[in-house]
Amino acid sequence: MRRQPIKRKLKGNRVKRIIRAILTATTVLPLVAAAVLLGVRPTSAAALTQVTNFGNNPTNLNMYLYVPDRVAARPALLLLVHYCGGSAGAIFNGNGRDYVTAADRYGYVIVLPEATRSEKCFDVSTPAALRRDGGGDSTGIMAMVAWARQRYNVDPGRIVVSGFSSGAMMTNVLAAQYPDVFAAGSAFSGVPAGCFATTNGSLWNSQCSGGQVIRTAQQWGDLARSMYPAYTGRYPRMQLWHGTTDTTLHYNNFGEEIKQWTNLHGLSQSPAFTDRPQSNWTRTRYGVTSTQATVEGISISGVGHQLPMSGQLAYAISFLGLDGATTSPSPSPSASPSPSPSGSTSALRGVASNRCLDVTGVSQANGAQAQIWDCNGQNNQRWTSTGSGELRVYGNKCLDVNGGGTADGSAVIIWDCNGQNNQKWRFNSDGSITAVGANKCLDVSGNATANGTKVQIWSCHGGTNQKWTRV
Repeated sequence: MRRQPIKRKLKGNRVKRIIRAILTATTVLPLVAAAVLLGVRPTSAAALTQVTNFGNNPTNLNMYLYVPDRVAARPALLLLVHYCGGSAGAIFNGNGRDYVTAADRYGYVIVLPEATRSEKCFDVSTPAALRRDGGGDSTGIMAMVAWARQRYNVDPGRIVVSGFSSGAMMTNVLAAQYPDVFAAGSAFSGVPAGCFATTNGSLWNSQCSGGQVIRTAQQWGDLARSMYPAYTGRYPRMQLWHGTTDTTLHYNNFGEEIKQWTNLHGLSQSPAFTDRPQSNWTRTRYGVTSTQATVEGISISGVGHQLPMSGQLAYAISFLGLDGATTSPSPSPSASPSPSPSGSTSALRGVASNRCLDVTGVSQANGAQAQIWDCNGQNNQRWTSTGSGELRVYGNKCLDVNGGGTADGSAVIIWDCNGQNNQKWRFNSDGSITAVGANKCLDVSGNATANGTKVQIWSCHGGTNQKWTRV
């Protein structure tokens, strides 16, 4: 990262020193011009290609696209954002390469924005950059996402973002501004959304980069919410990485990021899970503690501004859900009969247990667990199907896959209805109910039948613990 003043220019030798430091820290080898521009690599038949005229582009960004030879019928989309001084080709062929290899395996599409201002940094500082559709870099980037979504039948529940350094800062900003678009983000060596804000036109905030901007979790959360004040739904899951000896973007920013994202999810800052995947890593998870945690932080001891390092993107790929099965397109109304007409209200009885889908303790709190219980006709067992695919209870709460998870065993809860894909359900003619965002079935855990057994999502297998009837 480095300064890009608008009102006054840096001295040339200082700019060169900063650029040299950043390129050294990110451990990117020089690339020949053709590789930078085209992203051609002999080991892959598919290539990185430039897209022009993709839509609203107020800051003149470049758009590059990678579509593997075997793209999934319903692919995920990864938005991959480069570091300061970098380029789409550099991250594609360099320290983001594991994302490309995984795309070849899993069939997802990668969109790579490229900054064109002289120092090749993304704007996460100016007022235009820090509000939804404000006319900054994020506006052009979202036009790229929209362009790719329309052309590749992208699964709307599996649009994710990841970035390094400047790209990590943009990852935080995009997830805050467009929480209705992104399911998850993974930021390597970034800062909280809004931390880099300036009032003098500069793109560099020395206080933030130096780790001197310390706020409460509520203050950080409010700052992110101010970027899209009309939004009342859930925020993306977030994975945060930082080296403890980072002097380019100080390690203090790691803790401030965790404050922000736990607050946005209404979580305690005390981790629910801690482990050490490698000897110098400390991983903490908040909220859901599975591979696709609600919030996850990975602190790398003794490492500076040089992330990601070898092997780290594999963890990000799993967290982002890029290694999972793609979801199937929803059938047209004429293709599949539905036992769930819009507006109908009834109980849902499990075929195996003869018990009803129930909200634990008649709770109306966000996060209350779904379970099975003796059918009793109470309001916590009365589910209303809506035209948008929701299953509503109490009139204003929706059946929800916790954290937008797609893994087997992801919990099913209730949450304020927000229109996101993890609150969409499809009734199938065989009696199963599919979670649209994960393409997995509403499942009674462990095939159990006892009162209080939790309900989850699981790969559809046709068992009676995944079959339901309306009563």
